[in-house]
Amino acid sequence: MTSNIMWCRRPFLSLKKVTIRKYSSSLGSDPICELASSTLRYGASSTSEVGHDLAYMNAKRILLFVDPHLASLNPFDTVVSSIEKHAPAGHKLDIYDKIRVEPNNDSFKHAIKFTVEKTNNQGPYDVIIALGGGSTIDTAKAANLYTCYPPEDFYDYVNPPLGKGLPVPGPITPLIAIPTTSGTGSETTGVAIFDDVPTKSKTGIAHRRLKPTLGIVDPNNMKSMPSSVAKYSGIDVLCHALESYTAVPYTARPSGRPASPILRPAYQGSNPISDIWSLHALRECSQYLPRIVSDPAEDVEARAKMCLAASTAGMGFGNAGVHLCHGMSYAVASQVKKYWVDDYPKSLNSDVENGHGLVPHGLSVVINAPSVFRFTGNLDKSDPLQQYAADRHVECAMILANARLQRRGYTGQEFPSQRAMQERPGDALANELLELMHELDIPIGIRSLGYSEADVEELAKGTLPQHRVTKLSPRQPVDLEELTNLFNEALDMGTSSNFIMIA
Repeated sequence: MTSNIMWCRRPFLSLKKVTIRKYSSSLGSDPICELASSTLRYGASSTSEVGHDLAYMNAKRILLFVDPHLASLNPFDTVVSSIEKHAPAGHKLDIYDKIRVEPNNDSFKHAIKFTVEKTNNQGPYDVIIALGGGSTIDTAKAANLYTCYPPEDFYDYVNPPLGKGLPVPGPITPLIAIPTTSGTGSETTGVAIFDDVPTKSKTGIAHRRLKPTLGIVDPNNMKSMPSSVAKYSGIDVLCHALESYTAVPYTARPSGRPASPILRPAYQGSNPISDIWSLHALRECSQYLPRIVSDPAEDVEARAKMCLAASTAGMGFGNAGVHLCHGMSYAVASQVKKYWVDDYPKSLNSDVENGHGLVPHGLSVVINAPSVFRFTGNLDKSDPLQQYAADRHVECAMILANARLQRRGYTGQEFPSQRAMQERPGDALANELLELMHELDIPIGIRSLGYSEADVEELAKGTLPQHRVTKLSPRQPVDLEELTNLFNEALDMGTSSNFIMIA
């Protein structure tokens, strides 16, 4: 694969107050955190402005990545119409629509080959547009990077230990991301995730230079979301918020302070800047996720709130990181055999023909979450760092409990007991998640996806390479033994004793 480097252009109801203890910078070696994010444009009909952006950029060579399912829907028509009306005279639009739902190394390579060949034959693109969910946006990020700076080996940019994790050498072609699901937050992050077929695991590429130049967040684009897509993309937002807020503090990150700020990892650990965005997303999700699942087309307020929550969660976890829920999800999604969710078209995935199913990303994440938070939240409270993490689990559980009582109508019989939550923070958060999963009719336990005790060892081994996220767990170590225990518990995840309610 060859190319020329010069081608690149560049309302929460507070029932009880939870006291959160401050952590000290003496707990770790990096006293500095930073925020990196894309420019965001938010609002109904904002997609129609994309042609003006191209005019401002004088972008004549345009490449549009689009989910093939969207090619016959209004968001695609809006983008193409805006380009035709406002892009510079003489512009040329190419379209790539071979997007794989939950992309893998082969689908990334297909998109890269298309982009490289078009660039070799017709010259560099001035701008790339990605219209779709996280799968589309991540595919565009990868194709953009590998066209601008072709590596010797595909895995050179891939996160260790599967790849070398080489940094992006320089600026890449401007990318405009237009999400059509309320989920991954990929419009704000420098991360591109894919299934690695040879190792039966999920990994990705992460660097700040992969961030879109502009993210256009338009609630109108979510009108056509099927209910199951709204459910699993939305629950991913919730988990982004929970994991980034409960991640190890940036001051205690194992890697410590880097020699240069350019080497500071994108996933820094929970920090005061990310906390703002993560808590906003958590409160919005806990209130509006059930509503958008019930009526994604007509509940205008829920759509508006959830699509913005996806972006704010992206700003949170894109700088703080996620931990074990996502780390375990990658093995669950990549090793599944036959499971499939209605409303996810099989025609978009060739794997259905060779016996590989599809677990939506959000489902693969949340189905492990109760097991994870029981592990990360039930800690040694004599340790200041672990007490800090426990307090955060309690705060998250209270937010979910408050929202649950609002939805069901508070009767006085289900008042959350802060004292009991503080005694068993992990159980408190796990139980609130299970309550929400039951309400949304989300499968409980990975056995429901077709897994059994015989699969646990491979699932645990498939999670071990996810060092970038597992090291952010507030409870360490996370080795093969702990992962095996977590997956065994996740097989049949039930609700523990109903300790959080006052009789």
